[in-house]
Amino acid sequence: MGGDSRFNGVLDRRNRGSAPPRLEALPAMECAEPSRDCPLCPRLAAFRESNRTSFPDFFNAPVPSFGDAEAQLLIVGLAPGLRGANRTGRPFTGDYAGQLLYSTLLKFGLASGEYLETPADGLRLQRCMITNAVRCVPPANKPEPSEINICRHFLTQRIGVLPKLRAIVVLGRIAHDSTLRALGLKLAAFPFRHGASHAVPGSPVRLFDSYHCSRYNTNTGMLTPSMFETVFKTVRTYLEISNNSDVD
Repeated sequence: MGGDSRFNGVLDRRNRGSAPPRLEALPAMECAEPSRDCPLCPRLAAFRESNRTSFPDFFNAPVPSFGDAEAQLLIVGLAPGLRGANRTGRPFTGDYAGQLLYSTLLKFGLASGEYLETPADGLRLQRCMITNAVRCVPPANKPEPSEINICRHFLTQRIGVLPKLRAIVVLGRIAHDSTLRALGLKLAAFPFRHGASHAVPGSPVRLFDSYHCSRYNTNTGMLTPSMFETVFKTVRTYLEISNNSDVD
């Protein structure tokens, strides 16, 4: 793994001895992205095959991370939506959550171009990457704990291969908890709270909490666009300070 030696040392120590849940799948676990026909979660694999029959024009595969390979910011969502990322093949593309997320990234200079709800829109992320705690669409949008645990190997690898990573925004409690576990941290020491941030011990990375930008959360008033933008304003300021410190 490339990147900051302090951070990779943390990942190496905390994940040493961690074995994939199915040893025959070990080669797939050594990369940051699952294969198109990833078999590790039988329930999700079966749902994927069903969707390939029902929606043959959909992407219907584990949705890969999207963004800048030199990202300083990683955004971690929950899982693809059936008619969102599972249809389009790009995280947060094709549903309401993407409208709020990408408009916010554009506003704060973390993306360029125009978001048109299709991977063909030419939108580019700047110093930023988006991934999900679970890469395959789950039935009823609810992954099971075992599926979150299995897919965490990919999240751990994704974090580890970003050489300039300085900030992680987690969208919702499941993403928060899975990211903490990927970093080898205890959940009780880093409670989820919208707007909170947490230093990752032994690394240059800071974790930022946000409610998920789902339509449900915005319709119920749990999350407003202003609340969401405040999180990213804080993150941008943190990155600017971090970059100045690196130069000094």
